[in-house]
Amino acid sequence: MNWNRTAIAAIAVLATVLPSSFCFAQAAAAPTKPASAVVAPAQPWKKIPIPPLHAFKPQQPKRVELANGLVIFLQEDHELPFINGRILIRGGSRDEPANKIGMVSLYGQTWRTSGTTTTSGDKLDDQLESKAASIESSGGAANTSLRWSSLKGDFNSVFASTMDLLLHPDFKADKLALAKQQLDTGIARRNDDASGIAIREAVKLVYGATNPYGRQPEYATVGAVTLDDLKAWHDRTVVPNGMIVSVSGDFDSSEMEEKLRSAFKSLPRGEVVASEKFTFTDPKPGIRFAEKEDVNQSNVLIVGLGTERSNPDYYALSVMNEIFSGGFGSRVVQNVRTKLGLAYDVSGSFGASYDHPGIFYVIAGTKSSSTVAATKAMLDEIERLKTVPPSASELAKAKDQLLNSFIFHYDSPEKTLNEQVTLAFYGYPSDFLEKYKTGIEKVTAANVARVANKYVDPSKLGVVVVGNQAEIKPPLSSMGAVTPLDITIPPPPGKSEQ
Repeated sequence: MNWNRTAIAAIAVLATVLPSSFCFAQAAAAPTKPASAVVAPAQPWKKIPIPPLHAFKPQQPKRVELANGLVIFLQEDHELPFINGRILIRGGSRDEPANKIGMVSLYGQTWRTSGTTTTSGDKLDDQLESKAASIESSGGAANTSLRWSSLKGDFNSVFASTMDLLLHPDFKADKLALAKQQLDTGIARRNDDASGIAIREAVKLVYGATNPYGRQPEYATVGAVTLDDLKAWHDRTVVPNGMIVSVSGDFDSSEMEEKLRSAFKSLPRGEVVASEKFTFTDPKPGIRFAEKEDVNQSNVLIVGLGTERSNPDYYALSVMNEIFSGGFGSRVVQNVRTKLGLAYDVSGSFGASYDHPGIFYVIAGTKSSSTVAATKAMLDEIERLKTVPPSASELAKAKDQLLNSFIFHYDSPEKTLNEQVTLAFYGYPSDFLEKYKTGIEKVTAANVARVANKYVDPSKLGVVVVGNQAEIKPPLSSMGAVTPLDITIPPPPGKSEQ
């Protein structure tokens, strides 16, 4: 409760005016109740009826496929006079050469900043700024993309500029040099943050340092990228049968479909980038340690392989994950942080990616002196997943949280559109969202216990710790053998190590 100054002053006056004998007399006169007569406070909020969730029927976008293989998704949304679009293109950093890691990131930045053969990137900036519009390019692990956004009245001109950038890019040496400089700066500073080191090394431990999902750019791989590489990548990936175009906003679907057909129908089919099928193995157990002398706390990560969303056990694993680490009421938070007080923050997830295993992790930040205790407590909670089935209240709470939060993830037409595009990109059925609610509702305590014992194996988990070794007492070696991690940054070619 907030007290204003007048109320506080009045209380002070009463305290000085009333004699102390009055207070004692009142206290002496007040009858006392035996402990057995104390009535528990009423909790009327528990009597509020909670209706069941309505059937989940998100507004589905219109899907169109052209003769050349291009897929189009259209989602009308007339709430505001804006139109947003995205061109998703198959092929990403997981497909770049091992000696040129960072190429797709450089491509994603240089593409837009260079501009087109008729309009420089700087001039395009000015044109878009005058319309409060934007066009951006980016590179990801599995794809590259081109996005645009504008007012409804400026759609034709902004979309024309987007198509010009898609079909007639003009990669420039100075823009590539700038992108390289920015990427090199990130490499130079990647050991500044202890949590960043822990996450990076944990990902490498799970996937492997040479696996495309675990490798990282270095000065040498960034420096090896040329303009010809960017041009060749563009020519290789920009084919209609490897692209998905999605548009949402204030438009008529029939009219928009005709505009997009006219823009893309003449593009010839090409060979779509076929991603390599990678092998994933469980990380070797044991403790890995990276020294960070300038910190007084430790970052602890316990990691292993997760699963894919196509796994039939995805729903049961999602409920298990919510019980284990889904929020402040989860087991790992309540026991490691709240009850034991061993972590500033602690969280986790049994990760599920679309086309490769996600990462199962538990992460905590703790004092140097409590590093070992926190790590043991986290491992104990992982073991409890296998030995202590969820209670009825844990199960009900986890399912309610998943279903309620899930609905809000898709509470707008654009969110639903983005998810449908993602499902189409990875080859999932369009009704995957609608099946989620039913799948979660069917999960039982026995299902959770079964998947916990099937997928959670402490002997296949690795531990990564980043901290100040001199302050970690007892030492990590009290838990077993410790393998030092070399986080030294290889110098640029031709320069000695600093």
